Amino acid sequence: MEKADLTYDEKSARSKKLLLWFAIISMVMVFAGLTSGFIVSKSRPDWKPVELPVHFVYSTIIMVISSLTFWFAKKSIAANQLQKTTVFLAVTLVLGVLFVTQQFEGFNEMVANGQFLTGPTSNITSQFLYAFVMVHLAHLAGGLLSLVVTLVNQLRGKYSAGNYLGIELSSMFWHFLDFLWLYLFFFLYFVK
Repeated sequence: MEKADLTYDEKSARSKKLLLWFAIISMVMVFAGLTSGFIVSKSRPDWKPVELPVHFVYSTIIMVISSLTFWFAKKSIAANQLQKTTVFLAVTLVLGVLFVTQQFEGFNEMVANGQFLTGPTSNITSQFLYAFVMVHLAHLAGGLLSLVVTLVNQLRGKYSAGNYLGIELSSMFWHFLDFLWLYLFFFLYFVK
C-alpha cells in the first residue's frame, strides 16, 4: 500500500503513533541522562549506597500485573468483547493507583531509614533515588490520565474491534512506563 492509498483515518493513526514514539524517545533520553549522572556520581567521596524500599518491590509487581491487564484489555477489544475490555481497563487503573500508593509508601520507608531528599542528613545517593522515582511518577501521572480518558471513552462506546486506536496508544504508553520502571528498579538494585 502506498502512502497515497491511505485514508485520512489511517494517516491520522500513523501520525498519532509517531508523536507517541517521539515522546517516548524524549523520555528515554531524560532517564538516560539521569542514569549517566548516577553512574558518574558514584565516584564521589560522599556516595553512600542505599537499599531500595520493600514497597518498590511491591510496586514493581503491581506494575507488571497492570501491564498484563492492559494487554488483556487490548486483546478483548480486538475480539469485540466490550465488557471484558471495560473490566480490564478499570482493573489497570486501580493497579496504577496502587502502584502510586506503593511508591509513596516507599518514600515513607526511605524517610524512616534516614534517607531524606534535602537537608543536612540527605546525601547524593538518596537524592538520585528520589529524582528517579519522582520523574517516573510525573510520567505515570500522564499514563493514568491517558488511562482515565481511555476508560471513559470505552464506557461511552467509542471503541470497537475495528476502531480502538485510543486503547492502542494508551496501551503502548503504559507498557513503556512499565518497561521504564523495570529498568529503573533493576538499575538501582544492581548499580549501587
